[in-house]
Amino acid sequence: MTTTIEASDLTKRFGEEVAVNGVSFSVAAGEIFGYLGRNGSGKTTTVRMLTTLAKRETGSHQGNPGKSR
Repeated sequence: MTTTIEASDLTKRFGEEVAVNGVSFSVAAGEIFGYLGRNGSGKTTTVRMLTTLAKRETGSHQGNPGKSR
């Protein structure tokens, strides 16, 4: 299956506070994916990095959305 989203070693800090520390995952086309965690665990920050609303400090990501339905 084709990978639609891939994140590798994403890290984001706000001052001295590490919000996201080395997150990596991939999502295949057609796969149902849930991203769960406690309050303040970096879920929103990770999504912001994936959508380029926040700059990542390390790591990489890519997306291949394919056809819209």
